[in-house]
Amino acid sequence: MLRKLTFFIIFLCVNLNAQVTQEIFESFKLQERRDVRYYFPEDYDKEKKYPLIVVLDAEYLFDQVVANAKFYHRFHGMPPSIVVGIDQSKQSIRFDDCAFEPDTGLPSEKGKHFFEFIGMEIIPYLDLNYSTAPFKMIVGYDITANFMNYWLFKENSLFNAYISISPTLAPEMETRVPARLSAFDKQIFYQLIVEGEKNDDTAKILAMDRAIKAIDKESLHYAFEQYEGADPISIASYGIGKAFDNIFGMFKPISPKEYKEQILTSENPVFQYLESKYQSIEDLFGFEKPVELNDIMAIYAATRKKEDVESLKPLSDLCKKAFPETMMGFYFEGEYYEQLGEPKKAFKTFEKAFAMEEIDFLTKEMALEKIDALKADFGY
Repeated sequence: MLRKLTFFIIFLCVNLNAQVTQEIFESFKLQERRDVRYYFPEDYDKEKKYPLIVVLDAEYLFDQVVANAKFYHRFHGMPPSIVVGIDQSKQSIRFDDCAFEPDTGLPSEKGKHFFEFIGMEIIPYLDLNYSTAPFKMIVGYDITANFMNYWLFKENSLFNAYISISPTLAPEMETRVPARLSAFDKQIFYQLIVEGEKNDDTAKILAMDRAIKAIDKESLHYAFEQYEGADPISIASYGIGKAFDNIFGMFKPISPKEYKEQILTSENPVFQYLESKYQSIEDLFGFEKPVELNDIMAIYAATRKKEDVESLKPLSDLCKKAFPETMMGFYFEGEYYEQLGEPKKAFKTFEKAFAMEEIDFLTKEMALEKIDALKADFGY
């Protein structure tokens, strides 16, 4: 049974005070107490699901990860997430936690217990007590970046996303990681971030990069970022934001570039793009994302640009569910009937739109203009 002893709550950052707690977690696997930090979104709601981000070397990385999580969530770059950080700096305990056998490159005895502490105590505790989504990410630096690769050695990876910052690689890791990544059919994000300065691990890291790039699998989302201006200390600040941008890219609203290069150029129905985007988000993150008004307007603009009348009907049905108090759904449906050449249905539908709330560029005056035009043309 998990045993957890909470001694105090601390305030770590002016902007995070009500959402960050620090606890002493009594671990059965480690037979010791460990300092653990948690961040919960300001608008945490137990009825919703939240991705979980595990941060190793928390004294160094936790605040940076939380700051990026808050920033990207606020500007729609990622879903609100729960972040848990494991402190490892006291008495250099990180070297014991993440030690590996020099001949095999596999975790030492203490490393095995630390592995179980995270996978069998910390994460189950959060899954049991908080509303976590299936999507899980881990972040590590230096020796802890190497350690997190051991979850790839399991038949089913516990994590969906890995952010490896300037790793110190165990023997054979440069071949083992690519081999394991190529074995998975599930969606895996692997972000490898390094500084420009060369060190003893640079050759192995570059070899691993080449091997991973050679893997041809749609389920693998790999990015290698090398920052020439970064040193071993500053590299985390350079890389975390970019990694979040890569991992949570599909969660963003449709951008002008996406609209021009993917939606307008596709031969498929316009609405299918929106449907596929949101289904992919649900499949990957394990929860349904509310449809963005921005995305609806982008799809509506594309239906007009491509004269895709058939996409207007499912778009109108979606709007009635997503924005039920507004005129959007009935207005789009009215246009659908109008373009199909069914003026009577269009007239009645625009009347319904006129009776509802305005939204974005859609106004009652626009609905009234449609109604008046149909009256003039068909005498309704």
